[in-house]
Amino acid sequence: MFSQYWDILFTFAKAFAVGGLICMIAQIVINFTDLTSGKILVIFMLAGVVLQGLGLYQYLVDFAGAGATVPISGFGYLLANGAIRGAQKGLFGAFTGALSAASAGVSAAVIFSFIMAMIFKAKSKKN
Repeated sequence: MFSQYWDILFTFAKAFAVGGLICMIAQIVINFTDLTSGKILVIFMLAGVVLQGLGLYQYLVDFAGAGATVPISGFGYLLANGAIRGAQKGLFGAFTGALSAASAGVSAAVIFSFIMAMIFKAKSKKN
């Protein structure tokens, strides 16, 4: 019974450590380069795609769970994983597989963004 709680705690610790490491790398890139936020997001998403295409990101997901799938690199992993599974059905499946794998997350982002835009008033950022 007690070991069950340690297993849960260890799972949380792994997810926190890996997710934190990904965020730490992003913060280092922000601090020491002149890259914009958009470019950094694209780099991390493409890193997830490339690592999954090489079959490496799956090991990180198996080890850390949500610590590897929640950051933006996890979105790239999701797209690549869907494309790889869809490619088994043909070229058209490669395109639709990536979109169907990410459809729930993209739909949620659009819906919740719309709801927040209806609730709150947008303001310009003043320098």
